[in-house]
Amino acid sequence: MRIHKPVPQAVLPALASAGASAAAWAGWLGWDQRYDVQADGSTSGPYEVWQVGGLVLTLLVAVGWTAVRGHSAAAVGGTTAGLTLAACVDWSDDASGLFMVGVALVMVGTFVASAVVCAVIDVLRRDVPVPH
Repeated sequence: MRIHKPVPQAVLPALASAGASAAAWAGWLGWDQRYDVQADGSTSGPYEVWQVGGLVLTLLVAVGWTAVRGHSAAAVGGTTAGLTLAACVDWSDDASGLFMVGVALVMVGTFVASAVVCAVIDVLRRDVPVPH
């Protein structure tokens, strides 16, 4: 006889946050791999400002939605894991030698930003009375 233990309540929101973050990366940044050559010969890219801004806004909504439902730790951990994994996959063919620096910056930046968003939401949730 097998005894099934319930999945901890934070695992599913964390997995959903990780999946949504990786999907958001793929949707906003994953398709653009081309660097743009400027008139003076310099290069920029591969991402445009609007793509990164769209990713940030999408993640802000996803983290906020998860935190409002009381899963702040899952929002921070899942979003950080999903975005870090997406960056690793997307940048794995980087020849510049800065692959891990970029991934580390994505990981730290995502962790800090999502933790700040969740902290603000948690404070606001405590101040709002719950209707009975």
